[in-house]
Amino acid sequence: MSDTPLSLEGFGSAAVHSGHESNSAYAHLVPIYATSTYVYDSAEQGMRRFSGEEDGYIYSRWGNPTFTEAEEKVAALEAFSLKGPDGTPLKVKGLLHTSGMAAISTMLFSVLKQGDRILSHYSLYGGTQELMESLLPGMGISTTITDLRDLEKAEAAFRSDPSIRLLYLETPANPTMQCVDIAALTALARRHNCLVACDNTFATPYLQQPFRYGVDFIMHSTTKFLNGHGTSIGGILLGRDLALMQGPVFKTLKLLGGNSNPFDAFLLINGLKTLELRMNRHCDNAEAVAAFLEKHPAVARVNYTGLASHREHAVAARQMRRHGGMLSFELKGGLQAGVSFINRVKMCTRTVSLGTCDTLLCHPASMTHFSIPKEKREQYGITDGLVRMSVGIENAVDILGDLDQALA
Repeated sequence: MSDTPLSLEGFGSAAVHSGHESNSAYAHLVPIYATSTYVYDSAEQGMRRFSGEEDGYIYSRWGNPTFTEAEEKVAALEAFSLKGPDGTPLKVKGLLHTSGMAAISTMLFSVLKQGDRILSHYSLYGGTQELMESLLPGMGISTTITDLRDLEKAEAAFRSDPSIRLLYLETPANPTMQCVDIAALTALARRHNCLVACDNTFATPYLQQPFRYGVDFIMHSTTKFLNGHGTSIGGILLGRDLALMQGPVFKTLKLLGGNSNPFDAFLLINGLKTLELRMNRHCDNAEAVAAFLEKHPAVARVNYTGLASHREHAVAARQMRRHGGMLSFELKGGLQAGVSFINRVKMCTRTVSLGTCDTLLCHPASMTHFSIPKEKREQYGITDGLVRMSVGIENAVDILGDLDQALA
């Protein structure tokens, strides 16, 4: 659960201490429990564990002490300082997965059935959109994509199709940094008896807490900012309906087999402890980079929610603590200008992924969103000249210096 060991007032303190329990060896840090299975004192104890009469670990596909600390730490951060309907601290359940896509898949397959429809918006992560458009239709689950920044379009979609079962949000969105109003859309979904899920990977719980606005599920690719060092692949699914999470959702995870592993969970735990520190530095640097790029003559447009010029700047400011470390920008020279720029950087790293300590640059149209047809990419704002940037925690002067020489 998301209970912290003490009544902690600081997010950073919760990131360090939440989820940790003492162990029989009195280890300071949680060990890497590299075991596939667990033993019982008696046949009767094994029977009680399998029947659910007694808590305890059975098999590491179903749970592991290292997983548990990571799950409870992220849950504590997503629920930090939030209250439930009864006024007590909000309790949420987290389930650690082998990747962000595994966490998304568990959520989708545990709440949707044949004939159901998803409502979502422009500019989703490419893997998520491909899952919705290529795999789910074969299972009888369809998706409507519309511009959910326009609440009238969202309302029209709900009214026109009563089969919509899930509202799926990703804000800020990858890679255009489009934002949607979580509170307004969740309230709308509630009126239509619809579940709400939100991918919070870009923002992290330090910058944005979707549970504050009543969403049912939150997903993260823990590979990104939560781990923060590019050392592991992982994902987590969190939910506020404890019975649903401990029942059908957990069963789906077990049957799909998308569980994490102890080593990646251990790396995630250690990364989470510095989340607040890292995110503030990511934000400081991204603000400086966005301001620099917006004034550069080679740049046609900068997508960063912290800029007053961003269409959803006010929405982001309402629901985010700060504006994050992700941005994208359009070069005036189109595709060739983007290729030339990426080839000329010296310190920044040419790679996909995001959220690591070093600054990462990629070309979404040919990399993260290559599977999305060109006409759809352009409709969503993912043009051939768009460059995505995950601003790292290096000294800002060096990031700006590298960008300046690469844009010359």
